[in-house]
Amino acid sequence: MGFRTAKGASGDALARLNVRIREFEESARLVMIFAALIKDGEPCNTGEVKIKEGFGLGFAEGWRGPILYWVRINAEGKIERCKIVDPSFNNWQGLAFAVPGNIIPDFPLCNKSFNLSYPGNDL
Repeated sequence: MGFRTAKGASGDALARLNVRIREFEESARLVMIFAALIKDGEPCNTGEVKIKEGFGLGFAEGWRGPILYWVRINAEGKIERCKIVDPSFNNWQGLAFAVPGNIIPDFPLCNKSFNLSYPGNDL
């Protein structure tokens, strides 16, 4: 089976798009492999999950970069607070450094090259 890492030799907008396409293709391939391993009628989890009071920090790699999650669970086992930090939050400053010296019509190209999320900035 193995995992196939998506790589590119350059870092322009087209190269990043091609990497994303290869990542999607790899994800679809893995979903098909793992779905075939599930046996009909058998439970996937036989143990009971017990949620304790506390907090946790985790991350997942998104296509824009790392997504950070922080969750606090109360004594009843319910989510009391959750904070998600989208990669765009940290990358907006990079766009601010890329734009100076360009003409106004170049801004959309610079902006879309970074492909930042406007709503992701507010998560």
